[in-house]
Amino acid sequence: MTHYQTLVALLVMKKSTSADGRTKKRGAGPPQTFDEYVATAPQPARAMLRKMRSIIRSAAPRRATETISYRIPAFRHKGILVWFAAFSDHCSLFPTASVIAEFRSELKNFSTSKGTVHFPLDKPLPVALIKKMVRARVAQTQAQKKS
Repeated sequence: MTHYQTLVALLVMKKSTSADGRTKKRGAGPPQTFDEYVATAPQPARAMLRKMRSIIRSAAPRRATETISYRIPAFRHKGILVWFAAFSDHCSLFPTASVIAEFRSELKNFSTSKGTVHFPLDKPLPVALIKKMVRARVAQTQAQKKS
């Protein structure tokens, strides 16, 4: 279970008191906005998460919008461009497997999986690389829409 899933489970189980003094279960539900997501993220990752948001926004098309997808922040423009998330020891960018493959050599110093890059909290974010990956993802979505 991820840190986020654990937090959601704890929030759902937490009880609150109603106006008449009876206790009832509080249904917290998943975050609906980036700010709500940040509030549930591990404290050490929050600053990096905000920085990643800024980097992605600067590389995404002007009309791209923020959304929550799969319970994590994402940017959407003619479909989801990228997702990103915070964890206790890293922040992740989910630019899709094809973008990871395209930038494999530039990502050799980072932990990756099929569609994810992990950026450790104790190192600065590679701003230029993140921008290039976001732009590559934008190009992919534009090419897919033309097909």
